Amino acid sequence: MIRHTLMLSALAAITAPAAAQVGRVYPSEMRTVVDRTTGRPITYLTDGAKGDSKIYPTHPQWAHDGRHIVFRSSARAEGSQIFAVDEITGVIVQLSEGPGVGAGSVNVARKSNRIYYMRYPAPGDAEGRIRLIEVDLTPLLAAAAAGTPRAGGYERVVATMPEGHIEAGGFTLDADEKTAYVGFDARRAPRREPGQPVPQVPGGIRAIDIATGKVRTVIETPFRMGHVQANPFVPGEILYCHETGGDAPQRMWVVKADGSGNRPLYKEGPLDWVTHEQFADADHVIFNLMGHKRELRQVPTGILVVNLRDNTVEHLGQIPIEDFKRTALAGFNDPNIPKDETSTGGYWHNAVTYDGRFAAGDDFDGNVHLIDRSTGERTLLTTGHRMRPDHTHPSFSPDGSRLLIQSGRQTDGRTLALAIVPVPEATAE
Repeated sequence: MIRHTLMLSALAAITAPAAAQVGRVYPSEMRTVVDRTTGRPITYLTDGAKGDSKIYPTHPQWAHDGRHIVFRSSARAEGSQIFAVDEITGVIVQLSEGPGVGAGSVNVARKSNRIYYMRYPAPGDAEGRIRLIEVDLTPLLAAAAAGTPRAGGYERVVATMPEGHIEAGGFTLDADEKTAYVGFDARRAPRREPGQPVPQVPGGIRAIDIATGKVRTVIETPFRMGHVQANPFVPGEILYCHETGGDAPQRMWVVKADGSGNRPLYKEGPLDWVTHEQFADADHVIFNLMGHKRELRQVPTGILVVNLRDNTVEHLGQIPIEDFKRTALAGFNDPNIPKDETSTGGYWHNAVTYDGRFAAGDDFDGNVHLIDRSTGERTLLTTGHRMRPDHTHPSFSPDGSRLLIQSGRQTDGRTLALAIVPVPEATAE
């Protein structure tokens, strides 16, 4: 009996660290610096040493409680895991643990304090199938704050994906949050060679019923699926793209959740390089027409907004070539980004407030600009954020008063930190 008890105690000691990771609390790493060019305060939420990345800007960043920002990190725990940082206190809480966590594609619910992610099969998993996981943040964060996280009970398996499911293009929550949509490859794609386009295989979109876990196919496509995102205001409307890793012949597509109405959005001309699309409101999509090479600037480029209902287009402007040259002379030119005599800079990614007031864009030197949509005025918010190892990917807070970015400036592009950039114009009278 004593031997049996000792064995149980030893087993508990071995398994306790892994079981205790969810709800683990990390102290604040917040610090505020002043941008050397604009004079604006930049609040770093993480220290940049642990490989922190924000969720992709097509998706929500802030939890339903309005104060926790959900992100992923590659060096805070074993494997890439999901975390939340309290924007007020800076305290960081671990939200996932173990192998197979799909931290690169996390969905934050808008209607409840929950997040969703895909968990991939661990080595030795006999079933070997991908599962959609739901995490209830309210009890988890409360237990973490009280110092009493339990070993489990915060997660629910929503669905087990069909055998052989190959996720491609991420997943998204419908506006009513009753359904998730996930992109897939119909077969395993060849490995992408450095500097080459994304290999093309047929793909499609599947729908997952959040309540029952039932999985069905929405649409199949002859090309590689990418950037699946549901309209956050209109249930049953899905935006997706032809993913090439570069310039697609026709990038943006829209389809209904029942598979009907599939159509291209913003039919492209021969010089149009469309990228980084996301919903601007219930009836509009914002995207970027790349203008980073001189030959592309033979037609208008920059940040555009297209109407989903009548295909009319609003042009939000482009960064002039002269401004790109000036930033290079001023020393903000990022040496990690290849440039030659044809390079002209310009916007790379975009963000938008759903009320139609503001848009934002980053450029090839890691500067972030604010755009007043009513006047077209462009304001430089912050400068010189390294666009390596990833881009700044700006995202507005739900109230439009600040932008969340990821920055490699603290480590000269080795790893990323999360930072908050204020938008004083949002509260100006």
